[in-house]
Amino acid sequence: MTTNKDRAIVVSALKHAAPYIRLFKGKVFVLKVGGEVFIDAADTRALMEQVGILHQVGIRVVLVHGGGSQSTKLATKLGLNTKFVDGRRVTDGPSLDVTTMVLNGQINTLVLACCRDLEIPAVGISGIDAGLIHAHRRPPVEREGDSPVDYGYVGDIDSVNADVLQKQLNNGLIPIVSPLSCDSSGTVLNINADTVAAAIAAELDAEKLILAMNVPGILDDADDPSSLISYVDRAALDKLRVDGKLTDGMLPKAAAIDAALANGVKRVHVISYNLADSLLLEVFTNEGTGTLIVNDIAALTPAEAASNGKDS
Repeated sequence: MTTNKDRAIVVSALKHAAPYIRLFKGKVFVLKVGGEVFIDAADTRALMEQVGILHQVGIRVVLVHGGGSQSTKLATKLGLNTKFVDGRRVTDGPSLDVTTMVLNGQINTLVLACCRDLEIPAVGISGIDAGLIHAHRRPPVEREGDSPVDYGYVGDIDSVNADVLQKQLNNGLIPIVSPLSCDSSGTVLNINADTVAAAIAAELDAEKLILAMNVPGILDDADDPSSLISYVDRAALDKLRVDGKLTDGMLPKAAAIDAALANGVKRVHVISYNLADSLLLEVFTNEGTGTLIVNDIAALTPAEAASNGKDS
């Protein structure tokens, strides 16, 4: 039985969320989610329920998923070695087969099945489909004091065909994007999902790029979850990198964040999918839950700065 207190809480929450709903209705949010969340069916459902709510209030959502953990696990089962350089996966021929199976064959399908159960209108797509992402194979990368790194079948993005996604959004669908693409000759390429999400967000002129991962946000000390940085700008983010506070998988994330902001995305949020309802809290509350990254902290209003910069 619903009590008066329960009703008051519901009404208060709706009143608080209403300004954000008005502000973001019709805007594009690109959400990138690490593959780890899709290992557990309950975690997948909890996340997609939040995505469904964003869709229901008129926010146009594009979801880009990773799959690194599952790819590494399957590769190990098959006796394949997995190598990373500066947080980026080296993808040889057998590893590419594994990545393709995991991203397109497993995770994308599982997410779509969950959407079907929740009655969320979603469609699966990869960077290959309809020429969504045009890419080329990354040439060997020179490293100071070390030999060049050949990343194998890893792609760098040349362009994103935003019209492919706009048509789906205009039809009321949520695109679920796998970050695989190919070059002009049809060679399949693995592209970092953060990089894909940032490029899509820029091409769609997204209001927000949201990166959901397994830590609270950007940390001043990677070993201390309580050292969460509430907001930061591009210059301060780069200083964290230079000071060695961003390591491993945070390095490509930082590069993707910087690229998104440099190419017109208004705000980037880094949140944890481990916190209940973190996506809704980040979007519909002033305090938020993770880290907000903007071009320039000085551009924040006094009210935003006073509230950790999370408002809108």
